[in-house]
Amino acid sequence: MDLEKWVDKGIEFIADFGPKIIGALLIWIIGSWVIKKMMKGMSHVMNKNDYDESLKKFLISLTSWILKVLLILAVLGTMGVETTSFAAIIAAAGLAIGLALQGSLANFAGGVLILIFKPFKVGDLIEAQGELGVVKEIDIFTTKLNSPTNKLVIIPNGTLSNGNIINYSAEGKLRVDLTFGVDYGSDIKLTKDVLMEVLTSNPKVLKDPAPMVAVSELADSSVNFAVRPWANVADYWDVYFETIENGKEALDKAGIEIPYPHQVEIRKEA
Repeated sequence: MDLEKWVDKGIEFIADFGPKIIGALLIWIIGSWVIKKMMKGMSHVMNKNDYDESLKKFLISLTSWILKVLLILAVLGTMGVETTSFAAIIAAAGLAIGLALQGSLANFAGGVLILIFKPFKVGDLIEAQGELGVVKEIDIFTTKLNSPTNKLVIIPNGTLSNGNIINYSAEGKLRVDLTFGVDYGSDIKLTKDVLMEVLTSNPKVLKDPAPMVAVSELADSSVNFAVRPWANVADYWDVYFETIENGKEALDKAGIEIPYPHQVEIRKEA
């Protein structure tokens, strides 16, 4: 008699929960297959767009976990388990974590944006947040620069991604801006020819775009010439300092005077 009772209860249980269990298993199998295909497609897209390897792994792992949590909630809901409380707990935990890690999350979001949109890459010379340096490393939370004086500069990605960024390496060429002042009695054409010869004789100065020398200002005590050579990024400082030194020597050799500031003192007799 007891056996028949247990058999009846078993049949009743199977009738009630069998379809739900089968449905839950089907949802789990199909959902897992879909998630696997989505992750494979996501990885393919990231590889095609040359995403940073660390960012690619992180985004794939994060997306996979989110989809799996949603799949588990769907399976539990199919089996008749109330998932509203689970969703509320997850939302509350997410809010608490977000408030506790507000600054870190901002830096994380900034790092993701930098790694996705790539305003600069490792090895680029950039200026940002009042700092100038070569990009040494791009992490999820910070970006590290080597300054011209070989100091390590660490900038949080949150502020970096929200501020102005000057990438000196992006175009591959830089214009060197210099100004030479000569005496008002100097011959303008001769001065331009001497300075242009300094530029064209330097192998580090690019021929395209062509260098330029032009009168830029009639100052108080000098005629100022704008000297504009172009150089590769790696040669920028060499061209800058060599042009100053060679320009001074060439002007001296040509007898063209570089004036210095004069001060006139007027005394009133008693």
